[in-house]
Amino acid sequence: MNSGEDYGWDGRDWVLLALFSTFAVDTTAYFTGRAFGRHKLAPAISPAKTWEGAVGGLVGAIAAVVILALILEEPLDIGYGKLVVIGFLVGVFAQLGDLAESKLKRIMGVKESGSLIPGHGGILDRLDSVVFTGVVVYYCLRWFIG
Repeated sequence: MNSGEDYGWDGRDWVLLALFSTFAVDTTAYFTGRAFGRHKLAPAISPAKTWEGAVGGLVGAIAAVVILALILEEPLDIGYGKLVVIGFLVGVFAQLGDLAESKLKRIMGVKESGSLIPGHGGILDRLDSVVFTGVVVYYCLRWFIG
């Protein structure tokens, strides 16, 4: 098994990857869903989310991971196949985290999880996906790097 140091990894780049790709999922899913969304993903949980937006989010995550790897070069040099797998998993789990948080809000009967960031649903709405994707990126690294 290789250590993170063999890849020039000190953790910072992987945290950036987890955050950047997660935010890319949210952004690309939103804009793709707004432009092309016709088929509801989970109307009982989150009525505005669409399958088209979900696919856009997956593509956005994969693109974000690959682009960040190109920018950072050495630290993320684990191979593009593994990076695409990480991007795909981030895309899936970011959206699952978002849906899980939406479900919790429905159960609690609230529209927003806080008022610290007005218009954005609260802090939890900004971090719901990161909670899931941070774990996914960590375990991908444990599996790919050791």
